[in-house]
Amino acid sequence: MAEDVKVAVLEQKLEDLKDIIVKIDDAIEKLSEVNSNVTKMLAVHEERISKQEETDSVLFAKIDKLRDKVDRDYDALVSRVQTIEKRVWMAIGAIACISFLMNNTRVIEILTPEPQASIIEQRNFKV
Repeated sequence: MAEDVKVAVLEQKLEDLKDIIVKIDDAIEKLSEVNSNVTKMLAVHEERISKQEETDSVLFAKIDKLRDKVDRDYDALVSRVQTIEKRVWMAIGAIACISFLMNNTRVIEILTPEPQASIIEQRNFKV
């Protein structure tokens, strides 16, 4: 009789363990599915990250090209402005000189005297 009780107790414990084992199997399956889903998600995220890095490198290259073009355009514009400034100052100087000379005719007379005729005198020397 004691042995029947022991067997009955063991059978009951075995029945209880079957439910636990089924639950553990279900948990293992669910963990396996979650692991598979996480692996897929990581692959998708890694692909997105690599595409974003490619996009970033293309954008940085375009930005560098644009910056170089802007620098060249800026240098050309500065050169043109300096040339125009030089011409404007030259014109202002010429206008100032012409205006000064027109208003000061006495200076012109001094600077440009009238030509004088050369006269050669003859002298008779007695010997």
